[in-house]
Amino acid sequence: MDNKITGAEAMIRGLLAEGVDTLFGYPGGAILPFYDKLWDYRDRLRHILTRHEQGAIHAAQGYARASGRVGVVVVTSGPAATNIITGLSDALMDSTPLVIITGQVAVQYLGSDAFQETDVVGITQPISKWAYQIRRPDEIEWALSRAFYIASTGRPGPVVLDFAKDAQIGLIESHYRRCNFIRSYNPRPVIATENLLKAAALINNSRRPMIIAGHGVMIANAEQDLLQVAERADIPVINTLLGLSTIPSTHRLFKGMAGMHGNVGANYNTNRADVIMAIGMRFDDRVTGVTELYAPNAKIIHIDIDAAEFDKNITADVHIHGDAHDALSALLPMLNDSSHEEWIESFDRHAEVEYREVIVPEAYPEADACGGKMKMGEVARLVSEASENKAILVTDVGQNQMLSARYFGYTRSRSIISSGGLGTMGFSLPAAIGAKLGDPERTVCCFTGDGGFQMTVQELGTIMEYGVDVKVIILNNNFLGNVRQWQELFFNGRFSNTPLLNPDFITLASAYNIPGEHVSTRGELAAAIDRMISAPGSYILDVNIDETDMVFPMTPVGKAVDHIMLNRNLKYEPDNEE
Repeated sequence: MDNKITGAEAMIRGLLAEGVDTLFGYPGGAILPFYDKLWDYRDRLRHILTRHEQGAIHAAQGYARASGRVGVVVVTSGPAATNIITGLSDALMDSTPLVIITGQVAVQYLGSDAFQETDVVGITQPISKWAYQIRRPDEIEWALSRAFYIASTGRPGPVVLDFAKDAQIGLIESHYRRCNFIRSYNPRPVIATENLLKAAALINNSRRPMIIAGHGVMIANAEQDLLQVAERADIPVINTLLGLSTIPSTHRLFKGMAGMHGNVGANYNTNRADVIMAIGMRFDDRVTGVTELYAPNAKIIHIDIDAAEFDKNITADVHIHGDAHDALSALLPMLNDSSHEEWIESFDRHAEVEYREVIVPEAYPEADACGGKMKMGEVARLVSEASENKAILVTDVGQNQMLSARYFGYTRSRSIISSGGLGTMGFSLPAAIGAKLGDPERTVCCFTGDGGFQMTVQELGTIMEYGVDVKVIILNNNFLGNVRQWQELFFNGRFSNTPLLNPDFITLASAYNIPGEHVSTRGELAAAIDRMISAPGSYILDVNIDETDMVFPMTPVGKAVDHIMLNRNLKYEPDNEE
């Protein structure tokens, strides 16, 4: 008996064996044995007590995506477990590695509708890579080691361990061994050489090639491989939203962001490319527009670790099933040194029109534009420049997301953290906390709207308690801005339930001992940003945004990707195109 420890302690020792140093969570009855034992390990495991379980899982997402490590969440049963569902679904869609430990009632009470019992495994299986209920102490180390292996390998994602209370209390001998193999699970497939050769032949014979680099490039740490392939074959690179920063935004081959609010050249030339190599992206509807009209002239090469993505939305001519680093490093020696100067210049011609019609009025407005109210793009540009384009941008969802992503500059990878697939309002504030804890040396700038900010505003308490340094920029237009934009463009300006009556955000922040200031006019903006960036801790700017500001360019739903609105009244129709 002397050599035995409780299941709760075995779980904690297993976390340490996996290299975990930070937990995000919230205690409660069914997980109390774990938290009681955690007290003895507080010198080795930092626990961040968020103010809501949704805050815990979003913070873990930010931590994982900034650091490249597995984020860990611990919550209790019942409502605590159901409160992490949004973040769990978000993490699955955005391929974020998480291990979530939920408390559960004792085995004898399962199925009895006991206090705070819920079917966690049944609820979470459809939105996780693996969900398992630990009913006995001798399952703990087996389950935990598998959880970390599954979460962090292949296409990363969240794993749920539902931890029964009596399993936490029961005794076992601890012999933790990390998992490195599961039968029938092949997270790093061997890439078929014949498919690489087919891809190389298409690229070497192309006149108008394009690379679309997605989040999978970042996950695979394949940024240098991407650059080497693009430079050797002289291929322009565009990014998905979550793929931004995999190539520096100043690189001559970077041609912007793809998708509904992407750059003109990127979207217009998608339908003029003859070869598209898509790397670690899933051709979601916000990137493709109407799929029947997507890239009609292109042979598609699709590189992805998840074979389920092949031909799901867009049919590819060549499938390369594998890790992006493995695929690109193997492809590189097969490629010819090439030049596509005329094709690359065509992106620049489109960019000139976009700069004149879209970027100047949004990011460089005249002093008296909008009666002094600011544009979201100009705020994002100035914040990025003040941080020397080195900050981690954490966005919420909506106009703030699209415009900050468009007008930030990226000099290094893992510089944008955003809710891509699920589009979760309230994501940004807790995710920014996690990002700062995951990469404490970098400045973290949290861009949010007044609507999204209020969905997780309680996490200001987490910032206060742990002294986390996050720069929060509230783009405040007193509206649910993105919904307002759609209402104006497509619903005859009927602003049904989108105006917001907001509190004084700076007064609210002061209750949490977080300094900040209102920025009412354009003349105040640059100095306020400098004060925020140089402040020693967290700081909040509440910026007075023109409520009529919209995100352009825009490809409307149901249109081809090259059907591009430059503003409310102007559709992009270049002259003299082939």
